[in-house]
Amino acid sequence: MTDPTDSAVSRRMLLGGAALGAMLSALPAPAGATADETDAALDPRVAFPLIASSRAASVLVDAAADSAVQRVGASLATDLARVCGARAAPVRQRVEAVRGPVVVIGVLGQSETIDALVATGKIAAADLRGEWEAFRQIVVDQPWPNVPRALVIVGSDRRGAVFGTYDVCERIGVSPWHWFADVPVARRPDVLFPAGSRRDQPKVRYRGFFINDEDPCLKGWATKKFGGVNAAMYAYVFELLLRLKGNYLWPAMWGKAFADDDPRSMVLADAMGVVMGNSHHEPMLRAQAEWHRHEDDRTRGGAWDYTKNGANLRAFWRGGIERMMSKGGGQRYESVVTVGMRGDGDEAMAEGTATELLERVVADQRQIIAEVTRRPATETPQVWALYKEVQDYYDKGMKVPDDVTLLFSDDNWGQIRRVPEPGAAPRRGGYGIYYHFDYVGAPRNYKWINTNQIEKVWQQMDLAYAGGVRNMWIVNVGDIKPMEYPLSFFLAMAWNPEAMTPAALAAYPRRWAAATFGAAQADAIGAIVTDYGRYAARRKPELIDQNSFPLGGVTATELDGGEFGAMVAEWDALEQRMLAARAQLSPDQLDAYYQLVEHPVAAMANLYRLYYAAAWNQRLTRSNDARANYFADQVEATFRRDGELTQRYHRINGGKWDGMMAQVHMSYVTWNDPTQQSMPSITRVAADTPVSERNRQPRFVAPAPAPAGVVAIEASAFTRARGGRGLRWTRIPHLGRTGGAMVALPQGRLATRVEDQVALDYDVTLDVAGAARLTLYLAPSLDTSGGAGVRVAVALDGGPAQLLQARLTATGGDQDTPAKQAWAAAVSDNVVRLTADVGRLAAGKHRITVSRVDDNVVLEKLVLSTVPVPASYLGPGARQG
Repeated sequence: MTDPTDSAVSRRMLLGGAALGAMLSALPAPAGATADETDAALDPRVAFPLIASSRAASVLVDAAADSAVQRVGASLATDLARVCGARAAPVRQRVEAVRGPVVVIGVLGQSETIDALVATGKIAAADLRGEWEAFRQIVVDQPWPNVPRALVIVGSDRRGAVFGTYDVCERIGVSPWHWFADVPVARRPDVLFPAGSRRDQPKVRYRGFFINDEDPCLKGWATKKFGGVNAAMYAYVFELLLRLKGNYLWPAMWGKAFADDDPRSMVLADAMGVVMGNSHHEPMLRAQAEWHRHEDDRTRGGAWDYTKNGANLRAFWRGGIERMMSKGGGQRYESVVTVGMRGDGDEAMAEGTATELLERVVADQRQIIAEVTRRPATETPQVWALYKEVQDYYDKGMKVPDDVTLLFSDDNWGQIRRVPEPGAAPRRGGYGIYYHFDYVGAPRNYKWINTNQIEKVWQQMDLAYAGGVRNMWIVNVGDIKPMEYPLSFFLAMAWNPEAMTPAALAAYPRRWAAATFGAAQADAIGAIVTDYGRYAARRKPELIDQNSFPLGGVTATELDGGEFGAMVAEWDALEQRMLAARAQLSPDQLDAYYQLVEHPVAAMANLYRLYYAAAWNQRLTRSNDARANYFADQVEATFRRDGELTQRYHRINGGKWDGMMAQVHMSYVTWNDPTQQSMPSITRVAADTPVSERNRQPRFVAPAPAPAGVVAIEASAFTRARGGRGLRWTRIPHLGRTGGAMVALPQGRLATRVEDQVALDYDVTLDVAGAARLTLYLAPSLDTSGGAGVRVAVALDGGPAQLLQARLTATGGDQDTPAKQAWAAAVSDNVVRLTADVGRLAAGKHRITVSRVDDNVVLEKLVLSTVPVPASYLGPGARQG
């Protein structure tokens, strides 16, 4: 299906398809469609009237349909009522009960109604047979005497029918976040669905998220609203997952046990069509918390140690598989079984490499699976998470059964550690990636707020997909909120990574904004969330304090904000843009806007102001400067505002989200959370006379032109780009800290040589001669082949190339080593710097050449200098270090 142009949308609106045309222009076009949504397809004479004159079409689902199909049929009826403003009509179960337009939902081979349409030649759906989660949407004329036109949604399986239906719901303007972020539904009296037939299905088999680090926020909220993390809460989580076209969930785990806390949760997940699993260190469908409960049970006592307590552990694990099979009739609750083992509390299981022990554990677990299911273990989907030190075991030769999905991981900070080698033999179980939007651990927890650039997510997950990681994508989202935007992107990309091209990535913010808040402010809001992502990703807020960035100079009459001031000025400007866009929205959109846009921008801007004021207070106090008192007042004011922003969030929609923003996020002193929110220390000095307004306010000094002897260039400002070996350099706007980045595409290719000339040339003019140094600023990406770090080559004026290597290794253990320290510094600053001494250069024109060597090199900026480079010139937060 092609993306509609603005002019095409306008013509559709004249044809009566205004609602659908607007939505189709706002949402990424689903991949794999077989019918273009042309003006003719939206002509009311052939298109299907989902809503006509504020009256919704009927919905029909066979009485014998799977419960997941029954439920999504009811969801569609409710969504149509939301759009047209009427009461939802009951879902019909027989064709004879229908008069007028009808939406028919069912599974090929499991629906008498749909199978009859196939048998009589009314619809063609043979290409769905045996497929995974595929669907076809078909507009049919006169399928039955009393039905002039029908929209038939055929699934290859139950989730295919579910996704085909929720696809329609999203197209008519019901956001997947209509409940979980209070996104309103616009009323429309007429909605057409295009004539013809279109087919779609996911490219990644299992797609989902992990609720983690959920105390105090999600747990506190759920306890107030639902009485606990229980089935009543999970009903909304499951619906959100399915509306986002995800199918797989790792449930909340810290002190919680999904199936033990509320047995109805497991039953409901299966009834709605959600595939359940457990986290990377909760094997055999048993929550870690269960091991520590019911200590009198002989299967749960003793140490979490397979060498000392194997019998009890095997009995405990058997219980998990028995529970999976408790559905009855030889059926199982649909699950992917995590195998393997980590230490108690998500720690390393043993000192050194426990390869043989882990292999024995998995062999014993698979024997349990076979015994309980009475089928070969190969028939039960399983996943083995190669997380932290477990990947080290794999790298050293640990053997994994071919049918088990190998789940690689990132470094917990967004850099994927490993993908299959190019040309690796296919595995029956395939590969997966466990990614992070939230994390507890070194160098510091980051749980408070969204700090994830979708451009970075795209680059890393595109790398994974190109490397053959296509069986499972799962992302750690913490409390779900406030990760709405990156989670929407992650699951949209997981559905079809091939459709998420660089152009689609660039268009995504506007499309998301249009679908969520309407077309009028889509450009403005899309740009706001993009800039927010870039600013927030520079350095996690938990890593920021009054000493994070340099201030400028001090005189008796002026204060120069320096680099810190420049960053505060960016946040100030972004907040003003955010408020301007808010002023254009309707009142019913403001709750959603506060959650998705306003709170993140306002809270981060306020946090920067707080630490900026604390920095000035600290500096001026040292010289007994009375202007310190002004900044002490500012620290107190911004600290109060932080609390007010949180409380406002908790009062949204009558207190619907009370507790969801309770995460402590200030004044960290170690990697872990402070016990309470605390204001930075301030000092007041004695003042004989008041300080004038002019003299106490810092003056922002815009960055000066490059000092003599320094040339700084954004990577995208190249003079020439040369491709080769099937590779081409591609600019990815907004990726990284400043003006975007350059990436050689397609990713997933073998190393190239300098002679292959996959290179970027930069023509520069140097105005001071001298011994020159070239610094490249790269994203802190890792060598996914397991080597010592990604490599890139540089040369000056056609001279010999120097090979530079980003030696970042995210080791599995938590030991403090130089390699670990280098990695921690890189992920904290969200940049790695590679430096080459390039000899003495004359003043005048020169050519810098940067050549691709390894995959996964993300080039953001270059600085050529013959003099020391001022830290403030390197870009916000990009200290030389």
